[in-house]
Amino acid sequence: MSELELYLDLYSQPCRSVYLFAKANKIAFKHHEMKLFEGDHLSEEFKKINPFHKVPVLKDGDFTLVESTAILRYLVQKYNTPDHWYPSNLQKRARVDEYLAWQHTNTRPHGCRVFWVKCMTPAIMGHEAAPETLDYVLAEFKDIMTQLEKKFLHGRPFLAGNEISLADLVAIVEIMQVIASGVPIFEERPKLKAWKQRVEDALGPELFREAHEDILNAREKQLKFLTPEVKEQFKGRLLLFSNCGMWLC
Repeated sequence: MSELELYLDLYSQPCRSVYLFAKANKIAFKHHEMKLFEGDHLSEEFKKINPFHKVPVLKDGDFTLVESTAILRYLVQKYNTPDHWYPSNLQKRARVDEYLAWQHTNTRPHGCRVFWVKCMTPAIMGHEAAPETLDYVLAEFKDIMTQLEKKFLHGRPFLAGNEISLADLVAIVEIMQVIASGVPIFEERPKLKAWKQRVEDALGPELFREAHEDILNAREKQLKFLTPEVKEQFKGRLLLFSNCGMWLC
């Protein structure tokens, strides 16, 4: 049997979801540590693995798969993980899929915007983001969190039911990115805070801390390890966001 390989950078939210799932389910894998802020994803060698220059990437023998939600579903089925992660029941599975579809244009892009405006702007541009820009992205993200609570956490301990699922995993890593930027989103939302604790308990506090250790220290370090090449690449993206307000990470 071929050795499962995962290309991951734990600064990346989608990578953390894959890492957490594999570790929580005791799936053995060879961990290729990628350093996005040092430009590992831009190398010609990595381009041969993923021409999109993005992580995570799964390699299973001659089979290569990109996109985190596709990877998570693949791992569920290959390793026959506990049913609660991605239920066999049609309607319960549809609830998980509902959140996974919703988050692509809601939790993920809006959480990314907060992180890039609040945390990455000082590291790349050398100054804080304009207050009006920060206020705008924070207001948008808070609105998304209200929608998440009302739609997905309404009367449920987890986003898709009574047990943790892929939906919770994909959601928590995005919200923790906002926490890493210095926004205490859980303090303002006791329901969301209680959900976060349930997710952490289900995964195991030690594993949860391990997966988020680097990103939670990113702001303190001010991302001083960014290479000049990566800074230039990211600077263009930040300027695009500032100009049109529509840049998604």
